[in-house]
Amino acid sequence: MKRIEGSADGKGLRICVIDTGWNDFIVSRLTEGALATLKKHGVADDDITHVTVAGAFEVPIAAKTAAETGRYDAIVGLGCVIRGATAHFDYVAGEAAKGIAKVGLETGVPVIFGILTTETVEQAMDRAGIKLGNKGAEAATVAVETARTLQAIKEG
Repeated sequence: MKRIEGSADGKGLRICVIDTGWNDFIVSRLTEGALATLKKHGVADDDITHVTVAGAFEVPIAAKTAAETGRYDAIVGLGCVIRGATAHFDYVAGEAAKGIAKVGLETGVPVIFGILTTETVEQAMDRAGIKLGNKGAEAATVAVETARTLQAIKEG
């Protein structure tokens, strides 16, 4: 039996981090966590591209554009959608999740869903490094490990 699993060694990987300008007071913390984590895993500064789009709804199209360049081993999508009094949350969060999954499946480039979908600002802050770790940092680790896993599968 052959067992394949990824490693957290990011040396030589090229990663695109896409974040949103919306809810920047939370997303900036996710981005800081992701960028620091990529560097901790050995991804060189020159191998990281940081793109900012308006909101979570725009992350999938930016991810697709980045993936289609062939320049990235993984993409990290970061954002924050907080439930409000209207159905806006359901449309934006749901479509962002579907779009990100679709980009990864269509292109073969792992696109990691690091978009917080919370009920309150407090929940979002907790997940951006206050109480429950930094989900941006976690998404960056998943990006490195998934890129390495897919490389190992392809190498057989």
